[in-house]
Amino acid sequence: MIRIRHCARIALLAAFVSPFVLVGCRGRQHAHMLSDTDRNMVGSHEAGTERWKPLIGEAVARLLGRSLSSVETVSYTGPEGVPVRTVCFLGVENRSSEPLGDFREQIYEHIDALLGQSPEFRMISRRYVEAAMFQIRCRSDALILPENQRQLRTALEQADQPFDFLLFAQVTSGTTQANGDYQRDYLLTLELLDIHSGDAMKESALLRQGHHKSVLGKLKYKTAGGC
Repeated sequence: MIRIRHCARIALLAAFVSPFVLVGCRGRQHAHMLSDTDRNMVGSHEAGTERWKPLIGEAVARLLGRSLSSVETVSYTGPEGVPVRTVCFLGVENRSSEPLGDFREQIYEHIDALLGQSPEFRMISRRYVEAAMFQIRCRSDALILPENQRQLRTALEQADQPFDFLLFAQVTSGTTQANGDYQRDYLLTLELLDIHSGDAMKESALLRQGHHKSVLGKLKYKTAGGC
């Protein structure tokens, strides 16, 4: 009889403790390092690395291709006589339906680095730009006005960093609902503005991402030749 009571107490204690143990296990996360050959993770609700990297690459490639075929005002020429555009990059504006979070900084750095690798572009250091923007106390969207452009140019010339172009980057999105599933289109637009002529060169890249409640929802939107 005593043994039966003892077993009953153990069973009751196990039933009480088990849910807490399971919750603790479920709440634990495990991290692992990704190699260069591993695929990037795709965000389940928001855009992730798998979306932003190709989007940036395509938009920058289009802008570079367009700039090579255009004659623009330049600060100086490179070693081989190639026109060099000195660019003041004003950051990334988010007009999408979701927060960019820490991806805003990565988008900026990727764009800045890719354009800086081109011999046709000279990117002014972000540190100079941010210090000058703080000095003139002006928002980036207000720099479309000539007076504000002159103030920024004066501030950067004092640091021996004159420029001829302003670069704006903007992220927008569009969402299509289909019952419980939805599709979100991400558009990254780069606009290069010549402060001397007011002419703007604009290029964009678009990527689509589907969000589904189940695997069957994903298969429903696959084309006949899709995988």
